[in-house]
Amino acid sequence: MVKKLKMLLYAVSASVMLLVPTVVMPLAAHAATNADINNELCSGADLNFTVNGGSPAGCGDTGNAVGTVNNIVALVINIFSVVVGIIAVIMIIIGGIRYVTSGGNDQSVASAKNTILYAIIGLIIVALAQIVVKFVLNKVVNS
Repeated sequence: MVKKLKMLLYAVSASVMLLVPTVVMPLAAHAATNADINNELCSGADLNFTVNGGSPAGCGDTGNAVGTVNNIVALVINIFSVVVGIIAVIMIIIGGIRYVTSGGNDQSVASAKNTILYAIIGLIIVALAQIVVKFVLNKVVNS
């Protein structure tokens, strides 16, 4: 039973590792496409309104290095959080199955409860990490 669970965990981990590039690459291409569209629209548009006496609203400097780094960090953290969240939910399900199939064996019940508990703690840590990262990124952008 333990070998099967380990093999299932390895298979899920391998699947996630294969799926992450297929998710990240389209998102990066989408971000590049939006920047290109914005530049093309601004270069061909004759906009007469300005923001604070500077470049036309929505045109000019479309982003700085800090904004780009923040976007990349936020994207990586979001993808990491999704992956960890999926793994935690799978572990909760595995812990529930182990709990139901323990047959009253105290050692198996304790192991299943620990699996569920650690998966929930992992979800809480990921949620708190999201909050901390968003707070830090907002402070970096505003300073």
